[in-house]
Amino acid sequence: MKLIFRLFAFLLAVLALGSPLHAAESPRPNILLIVADDLGYSDLGCYGGEISTPNLDALAQGGLRFTQFYNTARCWPSRAAILTGYYAQQVRRDIVPGVPSGVTGVRPPWARLLPEMLRPLGYRSYHSGKWHVDGEPMKNGFDHSYSLNDHDRHFAPRQHTEDDLPLPAVTTNSGYYSSTAIANHAIHCLQEHAAKHPAQPFLEFLAFTAPHFPVQAPAEDIARYRDRYVRGWDAMREERWGRMQAMGIGGSRLAAIEREVGPPYAYPLDLAKLGPNEVNRPLPWATLNPAQQRFQADKMAVHAAMVDRMDREIGRVLEQVRTMGVLENTIVLFLSE
Repeated sequence: MKLIFRLFAFLLAVLALGSPLHAAESPRPNILLIVADDLGYSDLGCYGGEISTPNLDALAQGGLRFTQFYNTARCWPSRAAILTGYYAQQVRRDIVPGVPSGVTGVRPPWARLLPEMLRPLGYRSYHSGKWHVDGEPMKNGFDHSYSLNDHDRHFAPRQHTEDDLPLPAVTTNSGYYSSTAIANHAIHCLQEHAAKHPAQPFLEFLAFTAPHFPVQAPAEDIARYRDRYVRGWDAMREERWGRMQAMGIGGSRLAAIEREVGPPYAYPLDLAKLGPNEVNRPLPWATLNPAQQRFQADKMAVHAAMVDRMDREIGRVLEQVRTMGVLENTIVLFLSE
């Protein structure tokens, strides 16, 4: 995770300056750390994708676009590495044979999270969105937190907390949507920071649950992509690959498609619920019947809408930072876990 190691290299350089008093007297950059959930890197326009992501594209154009970036490809190990600066196995958040680790692992006491390391330097830290790290945000150095712990409902979550205290379940048709709610909390924290703590630097950990399954997005966002994918994933894949090649990323040739490889776990009940138009394998598009093609095109449209909406919400958060007059003194990092 080269980008994350660069972040911690920056932190170590700051710590090397000396005492907290010395640190407080020196200008400190703000940090906006944005994490998407299960996003494929080529979904973004700046990596060849067909989805509209103008805010992230602008960040890439004005900054650094990583082309050899690696994560653990799973939620909890990646987040442990992001927030501690250690490999996930070192902090018991990925499986180590013979050691209690992985999803049930607990970080050693010495594996502090980033907010705890930044606090002595005068930083205030805010968490908005997915957590998926052992422990609770407020007990690990964050000054405010909105934690969306229900990862299966983008519209009506039942489990979420504010400052580690349970919130009521969200009612159906309330207008709630995960990406918007997460951005709203981040904006609220930044507004409060500007009003009450303008002399202090901030860390905002903006952790979206999109575009993690289930694919759910507001109807108006889906409408923009309703017919974008009707030509099928084979044609879309070739076109995306062509754009990636024009950008000089992605290697020399398109990898072979493993047609018989499906999800890593079996979900027979979910497949039955989805019905006969769910194929569960990346079969050649031409082998699907018209009903299956429409169903799969609609799924891709919803996924695209989730990414589109996330980008729009990132734009709102960036606008808040710009309004505060501190955008030029803010390190903005975006990655997928």
